[in-house]
Amino acid sequence: MNLILLSGGSGKRLWPLSNDIRSKQFIKIFKKEDGSYESMVQRVYRQICSAIPGATVTIATSKTQVSSIRNQLGEDVHVCVEPCRKDTFPAIALAAMYLCDVKGVSPEETAVVCPVDPYVDEEYFSAIARLGDLVKSGESNLALIGIEPSYPSEKYGYIIADSKDSISTVQAFKEKPDKKTAESYIEKGALWNGGVFAFRLQYMQDKVREQTGFTSYEDLLQQYESLEKISFDYAVAEKEASVQVMRFHGKWKDLGTWNTLTEAMDEQSVGKVFYDKACDNLHVINELNVPILCMGLKNMVIAASAEGILVSDKEQSSYIKPYVDQINQQIMFAEKSWGSFQVMDVEEGSMTIKITLNPGHRMNYHSHEHRDEVWTIVSGRGRTIVDGMEQPVKPGDVITIEAGCRHTILAETELKVVEVQLGREISVHDKKKYKLDD
Repeated sequence: MNLILLSGGSGKRLWPLSNDIRSKQFIKIFKKEDGSYESMVQRVYRQICSAIPGATVTIATSKTQVSSIRNQLGEDVHVCVEPCRKDTFPAIALAAMYLCDVKGVSPEETAVVCPVDPYVDEEYFSAIARLGDLVKSGESNLALIGIEPSYPSEKYGYIIADSKDSISTVQAFKEKPDKKTAESYIEKGALWNGGVFAFRLQYMQDKVREQTGFTSYEDLLQQYESLEKISFDYAVAEKEASVQVMRFHGKWKDLGTWNTLTEAMDEQSVGKVFYDKACDNLHVINELNVPILCMGLKNMVIAASAEGILVSDKEQSSYIKPYVDQINQQIMFAEKSWGSFQVMDVEEGSMTIKITLNPGHRMNYHSHEHRDEVWTIVSGRGRTIVDGMEQPVKPGDVITIEAGCRHTILAETELKVVEVQLGREISVHDKKKYKLDD
């Protein structure tokens, strides 16, 4: 089966561990059996591979998230890249056309779309497999999974079904209600809309043609910026006369806030954290290389990263977004396809960065017009190429790169480098890429 995972969002509600590049699905907080940690996207991808062997997974995402996806899931995962951020209908439309035109999938095959970041168990993905089979039966053009509500939430849209059967036709879709209205919906057997849709690819091709006029992936890609920003619910689901919904009773959580995220954590703290016995319902995530000591704290969350430090009451943490919107600063940490970087210091005319390259990976071969760089090898072994001249590097080596020089570094083992950028105009946009054999 074909599974399209939607990976989007800026992650502002989980600041300071997330930013425009590192959204919530890339934060490594779930402890595995071997003691290491995995992120939401790694957890979901692993569950899919286990529950639906042979599934073809395509991740629909923006350009800013591709490096993090490659870093965490490897180079082999299929990625459909949006040229710019739109809403869910353009993203799903582009991914469906990508499957047909680029990957050569038959339009008669089904595809299931779901978010990349639900906190679920494998039963959820077994239900997704059954949802694909439901569309194959031909009884409806569109099939959804509806989540059995555990409380009258005001955060989710609702699916009003014609019955309380395990599979039912859909009567209506309702937007996020107030609590009293949500209670009335639930009394009638309504379900949370978890953003999971299944359809035949031909059906989606027809919808794309009807609503955009484009008939191919390339046309859609080239004109993507001109598309209306609209959700799949508004553009397709609410207008479709033949929709079925499958009830899901298993584990499902939307970890969109610190309050809900900490409920899913396996342990009270991650990183260098110390706390006394008076602490209660406290969760701490510390990505800094300094200890955090907590004493007598109750019902709180603390998160510390290179981006900043959050200290909040758990309930109040849900209202973080307006305050984070006021913060405008340099991205201090990001994952790349080749590794990661962390900004250590920013001054007028200089920036110091710690770079970690994964074994067997390298940066792009590139140059800068307005800045010089100095690389100091901290650990590991590799090779540098500067204006075509290659040399091995080891801990203690220093490489000076003047503005205009083409350069890259290749890691033979995990390689850690301190990079000092020097110049009056230090910008992420000051970068020209080349083929390595140019």
